[in-house]
Amino acid sequence: MTVPAFEEYVPAIDCTCAGCAAQRRTAAAGLPTRYGGHPAAHGARRAMVLVTAAGVVLSAGLAEAAGAVADAAPVTDPGPGADAAAPGPDSPQGGPGPLRGAGASGPPARTDAAVPRTTTRADIINRAKKWVTAQVPYSMTKYWSDGYRQDCSGYVSMAWNLAGNEWTGSLAAYGTRIAREDLQPGDILLFHNLADPAKGSHVTIFDGWTDYTHTHYTAYEQTKPHARKQTTPMAYWTHSGSYVAYRYKGLTSGTGGSTPSKTPFPGAGMFGAGAKNDYVTRLGEMLVGRGGKRFYKVGPGPAWSSADRLATQAFQKAQGWKGSEADGLPGPDTWGLLVNGTGHDIPAAGGAAGPGGSSSVPGFPGRAYFRPGQSNSHVDRLGKQLVKKGYGKHYLSGPGPRWTEADRRNVEAFQKAQGWKGSEADGYPGPETWRRLFA
Repeated sequence: MTVPAFEEYVPAIDCTCAGCAAQRRTAAAGLPTRYGGHPAAHGARRAMVLVTAAGVVLSAGLAEAAGAVADAAPVTDPGPGADAAAPGPDSPQGGPGPLRGAGASGPPARTDAAVPRTTTRADIINRAKKWVTAQVPYSMTKYWSDGYRQDCSGYVSMAWNLAGNEWTGSLAAYGTRIAREDLQPGDILLFHNLADPAKGSHVTIFDGWTDYTHTHYTAYEQTKPHARKQTTPMAYWTHSGSYVAYRYKGLTSGTGGSTPSKTPFPGAGMFGAGAKNDYVTRLGEMLVGRGGKRFYKVGPGPAWSSADRLATQAFQKAQGWKGSEADGLPGPDTWGLLVNGTGHDIPAAGGAAGPGGSSSVPGFPGRAYFRPGQSNSHVDRLGKQLVKKGYGKHYLSGPGPRWTEADRRNVEAFQKAQGWKGSEADGYPGPETWRRLFA
């Protein structure tokens, strides 16, 4: 059947034939109302135009057009000053696949993560910074020059130096689940919505806490309109309770699981009057964990203060050091004891501990010794003291050197007996739990 050809023509203003008269009436009806057109006719004409346009889009390929619109849709970047009311990302993502384009040198993605590539925390953060600096635009269908997909999971695949592009449903296989309080730079916070993976699933890269309260952190993420670094509420603007922390299995520095990484001493120049950096914050947090909380009115922060000096000096004196060895400025020895969880804790106000004191309370060895998978003499010592104090009812056998759920429940019972609640009675001993248990 031959499709008829329609030719558009302009009717003569003075022609009396039926065709020209009909065309003039139609043209008048299609005018906007402000020029004398009929409102109903104008609305019908507009609807017809929209339907026609939709038909053209469909004939050109609806899926392709929809993808293009999704990539081009403008989204306002909340920016560094965004508050907790900021919306979560609209971040659909692609599935597992090989690298693409100029970076297509790796094999197809693996979901078993049997042999992860090795990397360091510094390398992870440096790779994350590259996309932020380049303001790589968000897309679930495009690939950057390094071969990684330009969505949230492709971004983490790139930062973790994975062999291919993963998605939120497979990234966990490349990591070890950790507690949120153990997050370190290069770890991730992952939400994979099992019920509807395309709705809300997202992942961010952790870069560090913004303050001692641990309510906000600095996040690297790939979201619309482009990669960004931003202060973010823990764990995210939306679905916060569903995010899980993971540590990459292929790290060559630091440790996996829930054991904190042992940061080398950064140098004496990072501490003292006028110093302001992350190492000062880290020092204060470690001192608080070793009994120095009373020296801080508002908590540790990046700016060096008299609280940092007094807490450091108290820790040094707890080791039996005097004179210039207890000047309140951390050196390699002070730092080493703190990051390794060794040495003697700061005694309670009015008390004494360590080689120079009279207290019989043994020094707290550090939180890292009391975690799942740990086996050491400190766990054995803790268990025996719990039994001695009447808090051993959860032991079916033992206690022994290997940390078990029975140890945790007995510690929890002891902590609750002190009147503590919530995170203060989580079953994991800290300096104050240790001091009271052995006092």
